[in-house]
Amino acid sequence: MRSTTHEQNKAAVLEAFDLLFNKRDYTAAERFWSDSYIQHSAHIPAGRAGLFDLVRLLPQTLVYENNLIMAEGDFVIAHGRFSGHGRPAAWIAADIIRLENGKLAEHWDVLQDEATQAGSASGLPMFGDRFPS
Repeated sequence: MRSTTHEQNKAAVLEAFDLLFNKRDYTAAERFWSDSYIQHSAHIPAGRAGLFDLVRLLPQTLVYENNLIMAEGDFVIAHGRFSGHGRPAAWIAADIIRLENGKLAEHWDVLQDEATQAGSASGLPMFGDRFPS
């Protein structure tokens, strides 16, 4: 069965995130980010170099886990968790990525500290089916 464009875009984003954030394979990750990558995040410097340089500064214990990924046209939204970055709480992120010619071309994000069970007004976890330990 042949993958659809949406499936290819989702797979590209997941592989790109794994290579950069989990494996720290910058050379392989470059294949997935456009040379003219546009960064809209308030937490990340401009361009592909800005993102890669930031990741180089983060602890080697950084981990990205994906919980949900959706695609529409050239856009992908990934709901995930960034942990091991040295802050008290993991970040739950909604990353919005625009792809162009199969590469990550533009990025926006919404970040929030992951709530504990005691800190959750709804009583539900923000990521998956369990609260962080």
